[in-house]
Amino acid sequence: MIPNERAATFHALHDNLLVLPNCWDAASARIIQEAGARALATSSAAVAWSLGTQDGNVLDRDLMIQHLSRICSVASVPVSCDIEGGFGDSAADLAETTRLVIEAGAVGVNLEDAFDHTLRPVDDAADRVRVVREAADAAGVELYLNARTDGYLVGTADFDDTVARASAYLDAGASGIFVPGVTDLDVLSRLTAAIDAPVNVLTGPSAPSIPELKAAGVRRVSAGSSLAAAVFGHLERAAHELLEHGTYRELAGGRSHDSLNALFG
Repeated sequence: MIPNERAATFHALHDNLLVLPNCWDAASARIIQEAGARALATSSAAVAWSLGTQDGNVLDRDLMIQHLSRICSVASVPVSCDIEGGFGDSAADLAETTRLVIEAGAVGVNLEDAFDHTLRPVDDAADRVRVVREAADAAGVELYLNARTDGYLVGTADFDDTVARASAYLDAGASGIFVPGVTDLDVLSRLTAAIDAPVNVLTGPSAPSIPELKAAGVRRVSAGSSLAAAVFGHLERAAHELLEHGTYRELAGGRSHDSLNALFG
């Protein structure tokens, strides 16, 4: 499938409800795809942790791109990449990030409007959305640009500001709006009614169910780093059991060596 065919497929998946159990490496990507995912999306936090760095705009861009290339090389469905704040403050850096992500094989990105737990001024954030759109257009790919607004996540939640930011980002070329940090179904229903584009939310153990989110008008649900955190939590429990008790209950239910090898055969 050529890039624009994958991009068109990815755009179309937002016409209903797209559920994304986010991946962080080639193995997690293949397992999630094998489970029936219609698309893949990276979690910036999980990728950072897997590569030995903290989350929060500190991961080296070249290392992220190498990692993304490996994920895209094993995927037969569209892949979207979380580019955090864009891996650079300048327009040139942001455009280069976009070019590299597309070159690696991704047909979607998430771009955050917060940096260091503070929201960028809306005009600045919208300009950054515009840079990504123009860079994607120059590359000839109909990139799905998921503009993320973090007011609810950083604790400065304001419904009207969120809607205003969404409108500005859509005018600048965003394809959809990501509003992490909201799990209240009434607020979500109001947001999806007020935002004229697919709305993406972040889910996890305490969030409403997928059917409830769909009924609230949500069109994209992301697990974010919670799936990786669950895997790492299981790893921690298994390691403690093995080291402290010498038993193996937590090792039960794992994928076989042959089945994991077969993912890449």
